[in-house]
Amino acid sequence: MKLYNYFRSSASFRVRIALALKSQAYEYLPVHVAKGEHRQAAFADVALEGLVPVLELDDGTRLTQSMAIIEYLDEMHPEPRLLPASPVERARVRALSQIVACEIHPINNLRVLKYLTRELGVDEDAKNAWYRHWVRTGLEAFERQLAAGPGGRHCHGDTPTLADCCLVPQIFNGQRFNTPFDGLPRTMAVFEACMALPAFQHAQPSACPDAED
Repeated sequence: MKLYNYFRSSASFRVRIALALKSQAYEYLPVHVAKGEHRQAAFADVALEGLVPVLELDDGTRLTQSMAIIEYLDEMHPEPRLLPASPVERARVRALSQIVACEIHPINNLRVLKYLTRELGVDEDAKNAWYRHWVRTGLEAFERQLAAGPGGRHCHGDTPTLADCCLVPQIFNGQRFNTPFDGLPRTMAVFEACMALPAFQHAQPSACPDAED
């Protein structure tokens, strides 16, 4: 398999975690989003949406959208399971995942932040305040959901799930923008538990071949 991705992309990071958890080998193909490589003609032939990540299968089929890719991997390589067997538990894990992937990330990704500054004239301080506000608001909701759940070292029990794959990249990006994480004990405990695992360590941005300071 081939993974077209950007080392700082939260969505790409999610997929790298899932691939690592499932011990799936792949060729790492960097697409430097900050430099606009995702908008170049060569990448347009790979991704109709012009976004990363893209997972290219051995037969040439290309999958887009991180959540769809991870669910594909979970169906094709069931162990370790990233979505629980119980329908109710699967719904809970998907809900936690979507707090990050649907509530926090879409209004804070790079293209939105660039639109705020370039098109709307928002200054750097205001842009960063926007980012921190929405990340913090989403993580507070995430914390409440964790508190209402079954407990465990991870988002749902004692093994990583799709929700952990989503949470960890969001914390990494939040750290870059100095988002406050105080008052989120369960969320940050899950983050620490995840980062103690080799799969999360190997997938983090600093471990990527295209990583920059």
